[in-house]
Amino acid sequence: MSTDDTIGKSFADRSRPPGPDDGTAIIIARQVTKSFTTPDGKPMKVLDGIDLTLREGEIVALLGRSGSGKSTLLRTLAGLIAPTSGEVSYRGRPLTGANPGVAMVFQTFALMPWLTVLANVELGLRARGLTPEERRRRALEAIDLIGLDGFENAYPKELSGGMRQRVGFARALVVRPDALFMDEPFSALDVLTAENLRGELLRLWESGSFPTRAVLVVTHNIDEAVQLADRVLVLSSNPGRIRAELRVAFPRPRDREDTGYKRLVDHIYGVLTGRDDAATPAPSPGRETTTPLTQPLPDASVGGLAGLLEIVAAGGGRADLPALAERLSFEVDDLVPLLDAAVMLRFAHVRDADIELTDDGRSFVLGDIDTSKSLFAEHARQYAPLVRTITSSLAATEDGSLRDAFFLDLLRRGFTPEEARHQLDVAIDWGRYAELFDYDTDSGQLRLETPARLQS
Repeated sequence: MSTDDTIGKSFADRSRPPGPDDGTAIIIARQVTKSFTTPDGKPMKVLDGIDLTLREGEIVALLGRSGSGKSTLLRTLAGLIAPTSGEVSYRGRPLTGANPGVAMVFQTFALMPWLTVLANVELGLRARGLTPEERRRRALEAIDLIGLDGFENAYPKELSGGMRQRVGFARALVVRPDALFMDEPFSALDVLTAENLRGELLRLWESGSFPTRAVLVVTHNIDEAVQLADRVLVLSSNPGRIRAELRVAFPRPRDREDTGYKRLVDHIYGVLTGRDDAATPAPSPGRETTTPLTQPLPDASVGGLAGLLEIVAAGGGRADLPALAERLSFEVDDLVPLLDAAVMLRFAHVRDADIELTDDGRSFVLGDIDTSKSLFAEHARQYAPLVRTITSSLAATEDGSLRDAFFLDLLRRGFTPEEARHQLDVAIDWGRYAELFDYDTDSGQLRLETPARLQS
């Protein structure tokens, strides 16, 4: 059957197969690797050795923290960017361009502001050469399906964020793709609007009237992944690899209070944070086991880290991460850098979905300012590789100072120029708080703040 024949079918005829286990493979990725070239001409690997199959009748969620390559993988499977190595195939044929069986919904809506709702929805059909009458009939059908009746002649500026995203869904679904790809489709919406739209889409999916055979959604929200998906693929970061594949077997609609549901969410938190005390052993005395390139500094300020640890301390020194995130209205991307910093500095342990303060972590939070600064300085010098490198390098000079360009040049061996600058900025924030070194923004000079502290 040709693509145009498939497009010509009615929504009712595009019912889903019984379930993901019975589904035929739509898209297969085999050992997909993707690298980009940095501005200074060096390769930067974003994806590494990805194997993935999307089958008829399933919703699959790609879950990972920032930098895991989720959106890059989605665009590679959609044929919008080519893999550096490996292969992506659609219905058994290797992709050499845009995937003909995929339509996409974006986080930013991506509507044409000068077009009406009806004209925006018709865009994909216009590109396929359908007659004006057929385009209008199909677009109105999609608008009705997604709950936008009465807004056909409205412009995007007249719509709320939720309604604009509905237009995005209608525009994708009107072409009746084999697979619907969604890139953080609810993250720009308020909590209630996002919950409502997710629920409506799931009801359409379960009814069998959803005009697509499979869905692939990128998200950093664990609860959203478990609510939507039949399978959750958790990606690690830098480069992105599939760290775990988890089947979600609960019937829809899913009960967040169910014990099994909570257990799965906790397990995914543990996988996503990737924390195991055995995996992060303390360095041996006198031996530096990590470098600024192999263990980057988390994107966490001292104030943010202290705030998280204070909240945990107020709860008795231990907290359940999903409950904490929900109480603070945080997403996993908000918490993970702070968790990484707490674990790196040995101020906390993270196991599965629980965080627990160490003795030094309690002292850092509960002690006076001098105690906190002294502990932070000691732990940052010992456990934060870039802070350690800066401190020891400054101590090796005659006047205790170096230009920032020296450290930026070293960091660019493993980071883009922007990432290198950000790594140095985080180190400066940590070093200033600890009174290990100071930084003159005008001259770009780093200087030892308190040489006596280095000898303590």
